[in-house]
Amino acid sequence: MALPLVHEPFTKPELLRELWSVHEQSSAFWSSFSTPEFFAPLGEAWSPADNVRHLIKSNRPVVRALSLFRPVLLLRFGLTLRSSRSYSQIRETYLAALARGVTAGRFAPIPEPLPDDLETARRALMERRDAIAAALESALGSWSEGALDRHRLPHPALGSLTVREMLFFTLYHNLHHVQNVAGRRP
Repeated sequence: MALPLVHEPFTKPELLRELWSVHEQSSAFWSSFSTPEFFAPLGEAWSPADNVRHLIKSNRPVVRALSLFRPVLLLRFGLTLRSSRSYSQIRETYLAALARGVTAGRFAPIPEPLPDDLETARRALMERRDAIAAALESALGSWSEGALDRHRLPHPALGSLTVREMLFFTLYHNLHHVQNVAGRRP
């Protein structure tokens, strides 16, 4: 199965297109696992299900932030005085942070016992993932190009990012987990 690819986005329409493309392509990837494989750890690493839970947990605050009243964002996190970096720059910054030992921290999935009904649990998890993706698309819809570069958000490992940079991170982060799981898949 071919892994999702990202075409270097910058504008809001490009971001929306790439976010949805990675979501759709990664949906196909996650569905390529049998249900027992989906819940099985990959060696010492998280299971595919744990990766999906982590992505939901890390994407949810981005959706919440994008849905806030802009003056609240301004009061909490301020305006930025610099231009947004590119998708590639954010990707490289994140990879450098990982190389320095940054971990998921509070966004790591909390260990859970295997559910009794794996099929139902898998379906519910993927429905939550789909709902977060749809909510992100909806929340981003009200943002102007200029506002994506003016407002900033805190990232626990990368520091203060413009909203556009946070979206670049979100895009790459989703892709990164698919690539990691694909690389560990037996």
